[in-house]
Amino acid sequence: MSNRILVLGAGFAGLWAAAGAMRKIVEHKAEREVAVTVVNRTSHHNIRVRNYEPDLSHVCVPLADVLTPIGVQIIVGDALNIDIAGREVAVNTLEGPRIVEYDRLVMALGSATMRPPVPGLAEYGFDVDTYEAACRLGLHLKGLRARTRASGQFTAVVVGAGLTGIEVATILPERLKLVRDGSASPEPIRVVIADRQPFVGSDMGESARPVIEEALRALGVEQRVSAEIERIEEAGLLLASGEWIDAATVIWCCGTRASPLIAALPLPHDRLGRVAVDEYMRVVGIRDCYAAGDVAAAKIDGEHSSVMSCQHGRPMGRYAGHNVAADLLGTPLLPLKVDSYVTILDLGPWGAVYTRGWDREVVATGPAAKSTKQTINCKRIYPPLSKKANEILAAAAPVVQAPPAVGASG
Repeated sequence: MSNRILVLGAGFAGLWAAAGAMRKIVEHKAEREVAVTVVNRTSHHNIRVRNYEPDLSHVCVPLADVLTPIGVQIIVGDALNIDIAGREVAVNTLEGPRIVEYDRLVMALGSATMRPPVPGLAEYGFDVDTYEAACRLGLHLKGLRARTRASGQFTAVVVGAGLTGIEVATILPERLKLVRDGSASPEPIRVVIADRQPFVGSDMGESARPVIEEALRALGVEQRVSAEIERIEEAGLLLASGEWIDAATVIWCCGTRASPLIAALPLPHDRLGRVAVDEYMRVVGIRDCYAAGDVAAAKIDGEHSSVMSCQHGRPMGRYAGHNVAADLLGTPLLPLKVDSYVTILDLGPWGAVYTRGWDREVVATGPAAKSTKQTINCKRIYPPLSKKANEILAAAAPVVQAPPAVGASG
């Protein structure tokens, strides 16, 4: 085997980069000439955008069910260092450290929630950044019913009123009610969302803000805006304003940054730690290296920069995979252009809000938007689960899906 493609990460971008590369290789009948290997810290692909949900039984897809049928090799381990000059990556696996060499590299290591040095955050703060973290939160919530009665027993504070924070906060009243109903404690259910911005949902624009605030009011979620967290303790947290909130649960949802392994590369980075890529997903400033998803900043439509979302990560991965294989095979590369942009924010039992365009024009709210959100979360963003190579490769075609229709069911 003379040509080796190495993909780092198997999230929304990495999984599809590997499948997209394999699709091009099979199309070219070059399986004996080019090998594709994926390095991922776990043996599963996490449907990360569902980690806030109470039922996590369907948020992980075994990599072996998607990549093995199409001939992609899987290495479960943490990438520790990328040696661009030597074209090799140091990986720590369960069997020990190893060096993985490559001829072409696709970096798709994703992002992580920022955890600043707020006193008590490391000890008492939860998040939903990974499947493991979401499971830890779930176990904590279930354990609340067995606690000795105390003020704040069924109070949760969500820090960060961006999209993830809002989705977490709007489902929490329902989750906490299920927990309290199994206990004898009369402590009230209380959910607070706190953010340093002067309003919630700053990423959603002015058009969606009244909808979000209506949903929060209907669900009884309190707001603390222009708020700074002074410290977190086991029994609650202190705001810089001096307000103390009794709370057995604090969930941190304050922004994300690209993988620190990418930040260590000797390249310019944007404010999110991402490296610049061109329209073919090639990393600007490094030969034979591609990037996709949350570690890559692309002018997605020639004007707007890509956002850290599966909406952009999936097509970026497909095109990166196609192009890295085409590069090795000497065939034309395809430029990625995404002309549409939508955002659908889950608002728990209240419903959802669906916006279209970069100015976030609201096109649907309530149950209709919720139906579309469930279609995306539970169907569209999943790889084929049939384990059939032809279906998986077909799904990896370098195309951009049109936004789902309001109320779509497929």
